[in-house]
Amino acid sequence: MAKNFVEELKWRGMLAQIMPGTEEYLNTHMVSAYLGTDPTADSLHIGHLCGIMMLRHLQRCGHKPYLLVGGATGMIGDPSGKSQERNLLDSETLYHNQEAIKKQVSKFLDFDGNEPNKAELVNNYDWMKDFTFLDFARVVGKHITVNYMMAKDSVQKRLNGEARDGLSFTEFTYQLLQGYDFLYQYEKYGVRLQLGGNDQWGNMTTGTELIHRTLGNDAECFCLTCPLITKADGKKFGKTESGNIWLDRNRTTPYAFYQFWLNVSDDDAEKYIKIFTDLDKDTIDALVEEHKQDPGRRVLQKRLAEEVTIMVHSQEDLDMAIAASNILFGKATKENLAQLDEATLNDVFANVPHYDLDKNLLGGTAVDLFNQEGMQIFPSKSEMRKLVKGGGVSLNKEKLAAFDQVVTADDLIDGKYLLVQKGKKNYFLITVVTTQHPYGHE
Repeated sequence: MAKNFVEELKWRGMLAQIMPGTEEYLNTHMVSAYLGTDPTADSLHIGHLCGIMMLRHLQRCGHKPYLLVGGATGMIGDPSGKSQERNLLDSETLYHNQEAIKKQVSKFLDFDGNEPNKAELVNNYDWMKDFTFLDFARVVGKHITVNYMMAKDSVQKRLNGEARDGLSFTEFTYQLLQGYDFLYQYEKYGVRLQLGGNDQWGNMTTGTELIHRTLGNDAECFCLTCPLITKADGKKFGKTESGNIWLDRNRTTPYAFYQFWLNVSDDDAEKYIKIFTDLDKDTIDALVEEHKQDPGRRVLQKRLAEEVTIMVHSQEDLDMAIAASNILFGKATKENLAQLDEATLNDVFANVPHYDLDKNLLGGTAVDLFNQEGMQIFPSKSEMRKLVKGGGVSLNKEKLAAFDQVVTADDLIDGKYLLVQKGKKNYFLITVVTTQHPYGHE
């Protein structure tokens, strides 16, 4: 027997609002449901993951997921929760972004099977591009009153001074475009349910309203939203000092991705492990219990980070992320260091002091190279000699045998880095650079 989709969302803390009758309908039909996503970048970030996980649970409960890429609406911008308009994209960029997003979502949904509930990807640009303004005004505009549109929260917020420049007509019509998406898919694909984040509720209910006014009140259509994910401290989820946490490894390395989940608070870990993993209730309850016995072991965070990293990236990437994490905090060898790609190496040592070293100085002794002017690694050459004698200095994770050990190009990691370690915890990353000769080229 297929699982109950609404029950699944409820215990996971993934249900915010639901229209009356939705659960009964889901329990008696195989339902096609869609979730819209915005193609303004060629990668999703973890802010999108709750919606994608909703589609994943939907498919696992025997229903059919549609991922709608908003090619047309992406050209306009949605006022919900935004204080300014978006830039508009050209169709080539949109197509590139759509394909990249599909590839990412394929890890969560099955697009290729022969099952009747295999996932589908659709783009509203396909049905909007030849829809003239006159047709739109006649087919859609006549059904929805301005009074109805004005009453929506997203519109009210923009009109009541939260944004200085008010609301453009383009954005005002956004809810009609989104409403038409639902109507179009209702008629063409038999989609009966729209899923989304809770900030979309106003736009989503415009869709059910449009369906009822166009096709009559007997038309069965429903909406269901997930809560907007927040952090325990009230700050925005998925943002770090350096920006969004992306699913694309070229934007966020698997190591940085893994670290993000590893470093969430205890309260957040308990909430996120329900939302962002497939683990069942018994497994999660047991993990929560184990975590409470000894929070210092961070059982919840570790399991959460492992599950999400494997799902978005791969087991290999997880292994590398764990190995990279051990370089700072555990036993690691020069081999471990050499296995890191450059982006990961820079992520691992992002918060340690960085220095540049002129390439021409290679071939000198460690004591000379690591006491250059401007480097604050050792208080003095004599202090460094003392430390080396006591086995307290390492180069690239190997103890420095002698302070006058010669450092050559063979010692470089990735052809340009040297990692100096003083004592257990103090790291310094040195980048070997080619300096321009003052009289022209080298």
